[in-house]
Formats: sequence, C-alpha cells, structure tokens
Amino acid sequence: MRPEPESPPPFTIDPRIEHAWTPPGSFYSDPQWFSRISRRVLGRAWHCLGLSSGLESPGAVRPVRLLPGVLDAELALVRGPDRTLRLLSNVCTHRGMLIVEEEGTVEGLRCRYHGRRWSWDGSLAGAPGFRGVEGFPRPNDDLPSLEVRESDGMIFGSLDPELPFEEWYEPVASRLRGINLGDLVPAPTRHHDYAFEANWMLYLDNYLEAFHIPFIHPGLNAAIPLAEYTTTLLPTGSVQIAGARAGDPASITPPSGHPEAGREIAAWYFWLFPTTLVNVYPWGISLNVIVPLGPTSTRVEFRSLVGDPTLLEEGAGGDLHQVEMEDEAAVIATQRGLGSPLYPRGRYSAQEEQGVHHFHRLVLDRCGEDS
Repeated sequence: MRPEPESPPPFTIDPRIEHAWTPPGSFYSDPQWFSRISRRVLGRAWHCLGLSSGLESPGAVRPVRLLPGVLDAELALVRGPDRTLRLLSNVCTHRGMLIVEEEGTVEGLRCRYHGRRWSWDGSLAGAPGFRGVEGFPRPNDDLPSLEVRESDGMIFGSLDPELPFEEWYEPVASRLRGINLGDLVPAPTRHHDYAFEANWMLYLDNYLEAFHIPFIHPGLNAAIPLAEYTTTLLPTGSVQIAGARAGDPASITPPSGHPEAGREIAAWYFWLFPTTLVNVYPWGISLNVIVPLGPTSTRVEFRSLVGDPTLLEEGAGGDLHQVEMEDEAAVIATQRGLGSPLYPRGRYSAQEEQGVHHFHRLVLDRCGEDS
C-alpha cells in the first residue's frame, strides 16, 4: 500500500455508552481514516481465507489475494505431502511473478517464468541460472510463511496477528462444543458475493444490533422473538443470540453446561473482530466475510456449510438473501446520509447498540492516541 497519509481528524467515543456520541460521517468516507484503519486494524487481523473444501489432498494449492486494493497481499494456501496446510507468499523471490495462479493440484511449487522452485515449507529448492551469484541464496530467497489455521471447515490466516488464533476464535469454538449440526458440507449453490457502495464499517454497524429488525426485516422479525434476543460483548468481538419461538422445529437445544443451556436457540451471530461473521443456524453455518474495497465500497462473501438441508428454509436462517438485500438498502442509504453537511453526530441506544459502541471503541483503541 501507499505510505500512510497524514492523521485523520481526531474524535473520541466515551466508554460509557449512555454518554457516548457516534462517529462523525467522515469516519465512514475519509480516505485518511480508511488508510489508517486498513493498516492498524485490518493489517493485524485474522481473516477468513475461504473453506477447507478442495484443499484436502497432498499437492492441493489455492491462490489468495488478501484484501485487494487495501492490503494487496498475494498469498497461496498449499498442502504438501505431509498434509500440513501452509500459507505462503505467492510471489517469486526473483522477479515477483505469481507462483500459484489457479486452484488445483500440483507436483511442487515452481515459478513458470524462470523455473525457480521451492519446497512445500517455502524454502528455496532450486534456482536455474544463478550459479556464481555472490551471496546467493539468502533467507529472503525463501517464501515467507504466515500464520494459518483450520477450524469447522473454514481456513483463517493473518499477516501479523495481534492475538493467537485460539484466543480470537474461542467464542465460536466454546459455543459449538457439544452442538450437533450434522456433517457440515459446503453448499456451492448457496455461495454468493454481494458488492455495494458503502463503507464496510457501516455494514458491520448494521449487523451488530437487532434494533432495526422490526423496521426493515418483516420476515426475520416474524421468525424470532426479539424479547429474548441478547448481545454478549467479548474481547474479540461479540455474540448475538436469537431465541427460537415455542415449538419451532428450526431450533438448537444446547447441552447442560453450555452458556445457553435451558434456551431454545434460533441462531448465534458471532462477530470476530474485525471482519468475520460466523452465523450458526439449526441447518449449519453461514459464513459472511466482509471485504473492504475502498472508503465507500465493500464486498461481502457468503459461504454455507450445511448439516441438515431439511431446515434450510426454516426459522432465522430461512431467507438469507432477502435479509441481505434489506440490509444493503439500509446501509447504502445511510452512507449517503452521512455525507450530508447537515449530519452532526448521533447518540447510541444504550439498550440496543452495545455491540456497535463496542466495535467503534475497539477500532479507535487500535488507531493510536491521536485518533
């Protein structure tokens, strides 16, 4: 990325939600804010790199471009003969050619430009034409190896994680423990990418509260009793818990000892800071990955892992496309409104917007004292 521009205009958010004001409109459109958050938040985060499906066999490879236009990190997921999944730089250390250009199975890692080769762990294995070159090879001729983890059929990686993966993912892991969702299988027909003109943080603001559900989601509002909807704030994000209506077959009964034991659950909505949304329904898992594209441009990638297809059209997880369309319309209109010179700063609902307030505080905490 280009050098960081000058500091964006500062503001603060009171840690007491009853006293706090929401961010100014520039927070969601100013290129200076976008650049700073990209480096200090997105650059230190865990990101979902897709599903494990297709990368099970030795020799499997997949190119990954992490946050194009933001981080522009060219990476490759590779599984060698030892069956260990690795995340490597996908850039040849000679002249910068991409090494893995499409998903598939290969015999080894080789640059098709000038024939340089690497072992599956990224160490240089051969470099035609470099005999007699002084000081060659050196460690920087190897491919840098990055942090990568697999969990619940999903792959996560980070350039420079501020937290260990196990600590970051713990809210999901602990609540899925003891929950039988069946044999989760990817459902490609349910995979969708949505692009729209709004800042990624506005999309997340919307996700983090149920305040809007009665007003813009008539179908979802009919599926879940909002009186039993709760939000739990966590160091690494939050979890929103939607209870099921009495007698609803699309519900989950947590076991004894579970944080939600004694409740019938329609959905868990996990937010893992900053851009990963793991939604657990009776039919399986809907993974939503937020991909910032620019100050006012976002893509959201929906991926589904289905355990019980008979419940796909039932309950809170029944019509995700319709809910997404309703959310996007609200977010796009909000982006336009925040650009108005007549908008000052708003106030948080202390009852309904704890998750939004928590998110804004986490972002500002990472953006430095001058933010």
